[in-house]
Amino acid sequence: MVVLYYLLYAFIWLLFWLPLPILYGISYILYFLAYYVVKYRKDVVRNNLISCFPEKSKEEIIDIEKRFYLFFADTAIETLKLIHLSKDEIKERFKINNPEELERLFEKGRSVMIVLGHYGSWEWSPSLYLHYHGVTGAEMYRPIKNPYLNKFFLKLRSIYGTETLPKNESYRYIIKYLHEGKVFGLGLIADQTPSIPNLHFWTHFLNHPDTPFLNGPERIARKADLAFVYLDVKRVKRGYYSCDLITLAEHAKETQEDELTQRYAELMERTILRDPAYWLWTHRRWKHKRNKENN
Repeated sequence: MVVLYYLLYAFIWLLFWLPLPILYGISYILYFLAYYVVKYRKDVVRNNLISCFPEKSKEEIIDIEKRFYLFFADTAIETLKLIHLSKDEIKERFKINNPEELERLFEKGRSVMIVLGHYGSWEWSPSLYLHYHGVTGAEMYRPIKNPYLNKFFLKLRSIYGTETLPKNESYRYIIKYLHEGKVFGLGLIADQTPSIPNLHFWTHFLNHPDTPFLNGPERIARKADLAFVYLDVKRVKRGYYSCDLITLAEHAKETQEDELTQRYAELMERTILRDPAYWLWTHRRWKHKRNKENN
C-alpha cells in the first residue's frame, strides 16, 4: 500500500507539470464519465436544484447541472495542480481584491476566523495568507479515514505554509496560539449540513424555510473573541477567481447569539445565487428535517 501511494503520487506529480489549459482537457473526460457514465450523485444534484429553484424550467435546471459537473471536474484538476502552482501564480489566479481588510485587523492584533463555502476552487483558499507577513495562517479540516489520502491532502493544503488543524482539536490550537501571543487567521468551510448532535440553528436558505447550519464556528469565535470575516468567492473564468473579504464582526463576543451564523448563511446564499453552477450540489444538504427534538 505504501509503494502504491508513492507511485500514484509520482504519477500525479509528473502529470500535473502540464499547464492548466492542457489539463482542462482531462476535465472534459472526467465530466463525461461523471455525468453520462457513472452518473455520480446525479439524482441528488437534480433534486437539490429543483427544490432550490422551482421557478426554473427543466432546460434551465439541466443547464446548471451540466455546468456544475464540468466545474466539479475542473475543481479536481485545480486541486491537484496545487502541487506545482508557484506562490506568484496562485496569487494571480486566486486574487484577493481587498487584502487590506485583513491587514487592518491583523495590525490591530486581532486574530480572525475566515468562513467560506464549497464554492469556487475552495482548496485554493489557504493561499490568501501569502498576502500577509508575521501572521500564522491555519485552516480547520476533517481528517479523511484513509490515512494515505489524508496524508496527500494535508500535503496539498499546507503547500503554502498553512497549518492544518483537525476539527475536533481546533479550539485547543486556538487557545495555544492566543497564549503564545500569535496573530492568526483560521479558515474553515461551514456550509454543509451539520451532524445530528449539532442541529441547533435553522434558517431560510435557498428556498428551504428550515435549513440547519453549523453554529460551531460562531461559538468558537465568540468564546475566543476572534474577528469574523466572510470570504466571498467569484469565478472569473477557468482557473481564475476573484475574492472579497467582508468583515462581519471585529469582536465576535460583542454579537448576539446566532447573529454571525445567520449573516454567514445570508452571504453564502448570495454567493450561490450569483452563479449556482459553482456550488457543491452533490451534497445531501437537506437530509435532516426539523422537529421538536432538534428545535
